Amino acid sequence: MSTEDSSLRTLRKLSVPSFFGISGKNYSFTFMQAKEKQNLVFIAQSLDGYIADKKGGLDWLFSTPNPEQIDMGYTKFINRVDAIVMGRTTFETVSNFDCDWPYTVPVFVLSNRLESIDPEYQDKVELIKGSPTEVLKTIHQKGHYSLYIDGGQVIQSFLKEDLIDEIILTTIPILLGGGHSLFGNLENEMAFNLHKSEIFLDAIVQSTYRRK
Repeated sequence: MSTEDSSLRTLRKLSVPSFFGISGKNYSFTFMQAKEKQNLVFIAQSLDGYIADKKGGLDWLFSTPNPEQIDMGYTKFINRVDAIVMGRTTFETVSNFDCDWPYTVPVFVLSNRLESIDPEYQDKVELIKGSPTEVLKTIHQKGHYSLYIDGGQVIQSFLKEDLIDEIILTTIPILLGGGHSLFGNLENEMAFNLHKSEIFLDAIVQSTYRRK
């Protein structure tokens, strides 16, 4: 794999759909069972708030060189979660990657269209249906409480029900001029506190927001 391909894969993890396998490598994470119920987002956007360009492309994510493959806090983040909730599009994208499935925690694919999961992933992924509130009830009953909410539509659906506790938002210094927005329309305003902000590669700003 070329340096460019590796950089793209690392940065793609910050976007929607999120991509797995840091720098094209397989990582074994030590996950702690967190009893606190929390729904977490880790995602990237352009300066003008898009998570994919007008054609759905993600090449802009490696517009900032990352020769040392800094993961920008992803490993620390993923060790906080004990299950992942992702959408159908994210799952289909990840399953087409040319690498092993990277997670050791349960992955729940939220889709009202999929009827089944390919046998290859049946021991790794569980199909789940329903509203975000119904999905959380089911997942909590299975003993998973600290959840990584992944995929643009899934994130928006959780926000509409005010079910996101923390957003780690990484901003790539590029204007796309259009594309797929991270945030959709909400019936009511939602206030967040800025917990911390970091700069990576002297160019990329990552801010952590927590729901008030």
